[in-house]
Amino acid sequence: MSGVLLRETLIFTIARLLEGVRMVAVGAASPVPAAGAMLRRALDENERQVRLSVLGSVKHNFFTNGSAELFDAAGQGRLDAFFLGGGQIDGQANVNLVGVGDYPASTVRWPGSFGSAYLYFTVPKVILFREEHSRRVLVDQVDFISAPGVSPAGVYRPGGPVALLTSKGLFRFDKERPGFMLDSVHPGHTAADIAEATGFAYDCPANPPETPLPDAAELTLLRGRVLDELSETYPAFAADWRRDLAAFAA
Repeated sequence: MSGVLLRETLIFTIARLLEGVRMVAVGAASPVPAAGAMLRRALDENERQVRLSVLGSVKHNFFTNGSAELFDAAGQGRLDAFFLGGGQIDGQANVNLVGVGDYPASTVRWPGSFGSAYLYFTVPKVILFREEHSRRVLVDQVDFISAPGVSPAGVYRPGGPVALLTSKGLFRFDKERPGFMLDSVHPGHTAADIAEATGFAYDCPANPPETPLPDAAELTLLRGRVLDELSETYPAFAADWRRDLAAFAA
């Protein structure tokens, strides 16, 4: 992959998607989005201050009252970007965090929706991130809607999805259509790979471009400052990253 690890491609792509933000929050168990936000902060430090809140971090969290303060910031329009995943995501950008099957008799149960619907409605740049790219995750229609991707006309909704990032590619979300369009394909994959692994319909250009990779200076930031900062909250992820780099260089 031209000297760049997959996780570094994903982190760099998130940093690109966050261009222009001033405040971004990252939820639990989200090392890749956290690293992407840290890279954005590092890239912008000479032009603007990017305020970053990483749930579970002491050093990289300016909130002092947990989720209550996060929801206040979102409701007041101060939070520019947030990340959502999901056990299922469909072509309308609906997210399922509850389980598989007809609720409440779900055959598989997940942790639950928490504040996903509220944040989906209030944060203007919500990035959907799910590393697994398969038809069991990217489905035609979710079994349960924890957070809807679009709303009927007349519903006040300043927030919503802008993109979906997976291990295979990047999709942009068109709120007018509404639906996804394949924006780029990660190195090592093809548009045909993505079509075979995706359970919902989406627009696709004739020759989708390859996902941009970080340059030498951006890689230096990633493997130095960002990796060091991430170690405070995600030590196991950072250790795996360092092992991958060592194996890659061997």
